[in-house]
This record gives sequence, C-alpha cells and structure tokens, in this order.
Amino acid sequence: MSQEDKNILAVNGGSSSIKFAVYGTDGARAGENASALTKKLSGKIDRIGMKEATLTFTDILNNGKGSLPADAAGPEEAAVFLLDWLGRQKDVLPLAAIGHRVVHGMQHRQAMPVDDGLLDELQSIRDYDPDHLPGEIGLIRLFRRHSPDLPQFACFDTAFHAGLPRVAKLLPIPRRYDGSGIQRYGFHGLSYAYILEDLARVEGAAIANGRVIIAHLGSGASMAAVRNGCSVDTTMGFTPTGGIMMGTRTGDLDPGVAWYILQKEQLTAAGFNDLVNHRSGLLGVSETSSDMQDLLAREKEDIRAAEAIALFCYQVKKTIGAFSAVLGGVDTLVFTGGIGERAAVIRSRICGGLEYLGIGLDEQKNKNNERVISAPGGRTGVYAIPTDEEQMIARTVYNLLKDH
Repeated sequence: MSQEDKNILAVNGGSSSIKFAVYGTDGARAGENASALTKKLSGKIDRIGMKEATLTFTDILNNGKGSLPADAAGPEEAAVFLLDWLGRQKDVLPLAAIGHRVVHGMQHRQAMPVDDGLLDELQSIRDYDPDHLPGEIGLIRLFRRHSPDLPQFACFDTAFHAGLPRVAKLLPIPRRYDGSGIQRYGFHGLSYAYILEDLARVEGAAIANGRVIIAHLGSGASMAAVRNGCSVDTTMGFTPTGGIMMGTRTGDLDPGVAWYILQKEQLTAAGFNDLVNHRSGLLGVSETSSDMQDLLAREKEDIRAAEAIALFCYQVKKTIGAFSAVLGGVDTLVFTGGIGERAAVIRSRICGGLEYLGIGLDEQKNKNNERVISAPGGRTGVYAIPTDEEQMIARTVYNLLKDH
C-alpha cells in the first residue's frame, strides 16, 4: 500500500438507505494494524425514493454534525449526490479504495476485488435477494463509472458463514436444488466478525474462541453460534428473510402457510415477497409499527404490540437454547444491533428463565446499557456490544491493500 496518506470509504447500501464512513489509514500504517484506522466522517442517506430523503453526517475530526436534503429519487441519484458531497468535504480525498457491503456472496470466503467477472457473478444471483443485491450492484457500477481507477472491494456478509458444517448448510428439499446453490448461507457476517474481533481485543482470545452466541437484533435480526472463532450455525438461511422474526420480515415460516396465502389471496410472486419482507414481523403482528421502541411505548394499552414483543423475545430465547445444544453449552452471550445494544428491557426478557444455562443479568448494569451486563459469579458472560459494519469493511479493505 502506498505510504501516501489516503482514506478508505466504506459503503453499506440498503434498499432505502446508504450508510457510509471515511477512515484514515495513517494511524494504522504506523503500527500496521487495521484496528487503528481513524474514523473521520460518517453518515447516511435515508428515505431514498421519497421527497424527505436526507443526508445526515458526523464530522468526527471537527466535532460537527449536520443534515441536509438529499437529491435521492432513487439509489443511483442518491449515490451521485453522496459522491458529489463527499468530494467537497475536508479531509476525505484522496481515497485509497472503496469497500462495499454485499449481502450475498455465494461461496466466497473472503472479500474480493471488484471486476467485471465478479459483477457478472453477482448479477446472476440478484434474485436470491431482490431487496439488497440489485441496489448494491448498481452502487458498485456507479462508483466504478465515477472513479474507474479507484480500487473497489466487495465485502460479503455470507463469507463469515462459508465454513458452516455441511449439516447446517443442507436444506431438506430434493438434492438437485443443493447442487444449484440453494442452501443455508447466513448473513450479518460483517457484524459477527466485528464482534469477535472486539471480544478478542478487549476480553481476550480465550473468550472469543469459546462457545459464543451472538444475537444481532435490529430491524433485520439474526443469531449465530460460534465456536473457536468459526460460525457453526446461524438463523438466516438462503436469504435474509429466514430465521427469527424481524422488524418487517417473517423469519422462518411454515411452507404450508405460504402455499395457503398464495392460493387464498391469489398473490403473485412479487406480492408474496413484499408480504414476507415488508409487511410481516413486528409490523405485521402489531399492525402499527416495526420499531421496537414504538411497540414498548404502546404495549400496556395495545395487546397487539405486547404480543409482537413477546413473540420476538420468545423466538430469540428459544434460539439461545437451540444454539447451546449445537455448541454443547454456552460461555458467552453477546447482544448487538440497534435493539440488542439499546433495549435493556428486551435483553432482560430474553434472558429471564435461562439460569439453567448460567445466564443471569445484573439488572442495573443492563439498565445502564453497560458493556458487561451479566450477574457477578454467573457461568456465562453476557455483553451488550455496539457493532460497526462500516469499520469492519474498512479494516478488511485496508488489510487487502496492505497485502498487495
């Protein structure tokens, strides 16, 4: 990697938002340690496709924050707006590379440089995840047109789970489908990798390499069972729709329910995809909101909100039990994601009744959203750790540049 002081842009594109962060490499170069990257700027464009689209940002170096209306009628317009805005910000240019979060990476076990071959491969599986992949591919193509000589890297959410045991990957459908790539892939891998690195750095390698259950709970939610630093099972499957219930996604669903709804309501494939990805989960059960804080505020007066919360906590608790069986016990439980990091009452309800696994909370520490929230003397350490997918992207890109 050139010794010139350049930055890395991490891009995390979603269906209606683009998160971004700019990291300086000078501190990392001094110690050749990717964890020493310096975050200079972060932000997001949200409500893409709506009149209220907004860019919000935090200028870390200059201790500033702000927001402004964004010209974001669609993902392409949002990306052009972002690139133009970034080009006018102090301390952003020059860039050494851009790293993109790519949700689905098939069998790739590590991040890859973006080239025509990779883009063609991603294009061929865009129907695996129509809510994420088409937009991510479009963003990458746009950045390539804008800066054709700037290296770009695809950082795959599925890569963390690429080594899943065969029994955890295989789906109980005719074998010919497995041959065409229909199997469990798992997602949120960048988040899980970040959490494990954080555990190793702060708590020590012995804890990170133990029997760890990580609950990434946000609008998208999944869980992973990790042993010796490797994923051995996870809740999401062939697509990010599977697993535990989420803000607007069903999670796992009886195929008979799918067949019945399709027949009864004469839904098209697109209509069914919209139902299970955008109108179900917390929103579908509560009929009011996909936001956990909204539901907690309503639960005493609204049985629908109370039932949505109860179902969410029940499914997470049940999965902790299942994953403890997979791991042969549990040494560490980590909550992360928006709900996992900040909703103390949800963590408390999930952990209630899990004393048989050595899981117990110090309720005051939990209420304060401290890092270590387990009760003193408990067999299982319980943590609430903020994740940072953009930092994981930047670290990955830095290491790839350094090695080449």
